[in-house]
Amino acid sequence: MIKINLLPHREAKRKQKQAAFVALMALGGVLGVVVVLMVGGYNASRISIQDERNRVITAANAELDVKIGQIATLKLEIEALKARQQAVEDLQGDRNQPVYLLDELVRQTPEGVYLKSFRQDGQRVIVSGFAQSQERVAELLRNLAGNSQWLERPDLTEVRAVPLAQGKGGRKVVEFTLGVFIKRPRDLDAAAAAVADGKAGDGKAAAVGGDKS
Repeated sequence: MIKINLLPHREAKRKQKQAAFVALMALGGVLGVVVVLMVGGYNASRISIQDERNRVITAANAELDVKIGQIATLKLEIEALKARQQAVEDLQGDRNQPVYLLDELVRQTPEGVYLKSFRQDGQRVIVSGFAQSQERVAELLRNLAGNSQWLERPDLTEVRAVPLAQGKGGRKVVEFTLGVFIKRPRDLDAAAAAVADGKAGDGKAAAVGGDKS
């Protein structure tokens, strides 16, 4: 005898599967929301930390800018103080320049040359005079260029022959004008220091060469 089950079991299974699917989808949605919230919270915390770091860096940069400005101002003040100190030292050293100038002109002026005037403009001195010949003028220039401790860089600006006495048959002499620079004491000190450094370097080089040999 054939038995037929008339209960709607297929419909019940279908509904059961649909309910399980809906529950699974709901669970997935809830898990997705939870994951999104967790990722969003994590990103927000990282952004907040980075913003805090940026604020700290910005504040540190602003503080450094202030310090750099103070350092620049301090450097300017130091340079101004050095310039004033150098000006005072130059004034003190320049007080003796007329003595050095006269002494050097007496030492370096050869026979047959007669100085009539000189004028100082800063470190440059304009000297005028007479000479028996142009060779005497050339000798004066050589003395000022190579033998003088306080004078340097002489340059002849004017030279001409003029009669010594009235009349066409009078003897002629050479009238000249030249410029020369007078050194400051600090220039001599710097030159002496450079010479000393050069000698020290030569001594070290010689010692190294002796050790290698």
